Amino acid sequence: MRSFWGLMRAYWFSDRWVEAWTLTLVIGLLTGLSSKADVWFTVAAAELYTSIAFFHDAANTTPLKTLLTNAGLLVLLVVLKDMGITSTCKFVSATLHRKWRGWLDSRFNAALLDPNHSHYHAQHGSSGTAAPDNIDQRVQESIKDMTGGAIGLAMGVFSVFTSLYFVGGALLANSVEVKGLEFLGSYGSVVLALLAVALYVPFNTWIAVKIGGMLEWLNIRMQKAEGSYRGELITLLRRSFHVAASQGEVVQKTIHSQLYLDIDRTWSKFNIVNTIYSGFESVYNFVGAKIVAFGPGLVPFIHNGLDLKGYITGSEQVNALISKCSWFIHVMPSLATLRANSLRVIELAQAIENVQHPQEFYQQTGRSDFRYDRQNPVFGLTIQKLELAHQGEDATPFLSAANLRFRRGEWTFLKGESGCGKTSLIKAINGLWPYGRGTIVFPEGVRSFYAAQEVKLQQVSLKQLVCLPGSEHDYADLQVASALHKAGLGDFIEHLADESREGKIWDQVLSGGQKQKLVVARIVLQQPGLLFLDEATGALDPDGRIAFHQAIKDNCPDATVISIMHEATPPRSLAGTEFYHSVVAIADGVATKKPLVPSLPVELTTILTQPTRPAEDKWLRFPRRLKQR
Repeated sequence: MRSFWGLMRAYWFSDRWVEAWTLTLVIGLLTGLSSKADVWFTVAAAELYTSIAFFHDAANTTPLKTLLTNAGLLVLLVVLKDMGITSTCKFVSATLHRKWRGWLDSRFNAALLDPNHSHYHAQHGSSGTAAPDNIDQRVQESIKDMTGGAIGLAMGVFSVFTSLYFVGGALLANSVEVKGLEFLGSYGSVVLALLAVALYVPFNTWIAVKIGGMLEWLNIRMQKAEGSYRGELITLLRRSFHVAASQGEVVQKTIHSQLYLDIDRTWSKFNIVNTIYSGFESVYNFVGAKIVAFGPGLVPFIHNGLDLKGYITGSEQVNALISKCSWFIHVMPSLATLRANSLRVIELAQAIENVQHPQEFYQQTGRSDFRYDRQNPVFGLTIQKLELAHQGEDATPFLSAANLRFRRGEWTFLKGESGCGKTSLIKAINGLWPYGRGTIVFPEGVRSFYAAQEVKLQQVSLKQLVCLPGSEHDYADLQVASALHKAGLGDFIEHLADESREGKIWDQVLSGGQKQKLVVARIVLQQPGLLFLDEATGALDPDGRIAFHQAIKDNCPDATVISIMHEATPPRSLAGTEFYHSVVAIADGVATKKPLVPSLPVELTTILTQPTRPAEDKWLRFPRRLKQR
């Protein structure tokens, strides 16, 4: 789906091809029937106009009856065509639109949310491969408008051909000889009609294409501007508290004003071009219907080659032919929108395709040579000759680790100054850092779990939130309730099946600390063997941090834990024992691992750090203390 035609035909050659082709064939049959009905309509209209023209003719013995009969027949044909054929065709085409859009939406969602984390890599395109803007708008609005526009375009093209067949056939059947064109025989009037259509429609279509090109460019600009403004509004709602706390409303208003200014300027230009096009289309329609359509038959009518009924019938048929062949002109703004939407969808498809192999993708703009392997779980996690860098072939590594080994059940504390690369190291281990090299060997058959500092909760039930990344059907309610209780969230057990509480989703209900306790509940429930904690206790108080670690220690005794925290020293249990066994210190761009030196209790540290007095002073004061006692 990386090209226009590939995107257009994908649905019809997918596993849903029976559904797609069935709906398409029904639409084709109804469109052809509608074109045939146009021929009936032109004949009925001509009959009505003739009955009006000869209403007072002496040969017309029943003028009123004839007039009313022809009028009733014309109305019946209009009802049959517009309420029967056309309405049914619209319903079927709308069904095809819904089915096609649903299929495309599922395909893009599956591609973005694959195990390869394509949604993450697609948004981290480098300067050489720019990331697509406003992915949400492309998946939602662009796909919807593109599929609807494409169906309308296809129906219009097919309608042109069916009209040429049916209406052209009717013109051919009623064609007469034209004075001055006797060499054409009885095909004279039909040749004049087709010549008028051929001269009038293509030239004006060329003009419409030129104006439509400007509309397409402005449409793309408008979509980008609208998407950026909407994205900023969504971001504001997510960080509303931070804006309020920092009193950043004035700055936020400035941002919104600047983004909307781009919308306003583009909209203004779009309105100008659209107005020009609207005027052009109105003039075109008038000239085509009132002048060009009645021109070809006028010559044989003047020379008595056609009677009034034949002249009106032929003119109406030419008008119907011009109207059908002018479909491209009538829908040029929609066609411009279709092209704009298809380009945005194709760009997204290309971006997703590019990141199917992340290392090859990042190798275009830097060095990316990570190797991931598996080993016996007894040996835990191993990191060999790891170097992390930024974009660029000659980028100097900002972090290196020659050989790090994390045994099964070992807890390691990661420390270093801010910006030294602690989080980057954890990202690289989990395949989420783009540039660098090295080998990461995971314990085979061991489930890993990555807990970040900021917890964002999806709009699902509380049970599903605890069961992530698994399904809520994988665990019984009792298991989930037990995990919540052990994590300190027992008050919410009765709301397991709820997606919200008091009208608010769980992301709004739970505080930062409660969200991190929810992470503990996930760990307790799923008991992963390899844990990465990236400042996962930042929103908890000291007692909460101890409870966080104790819950993991009690329920995941064999888990390997690698943790980043703000503290200079890791927390200990309430009994004073160490949770952590080792420390990885990052200094001067090098990560080194060593055993954790057990810290002494505060009381003992205070005694040992007090200045000592000479020994003789102690002995001299000793009898005095005894005497005092």
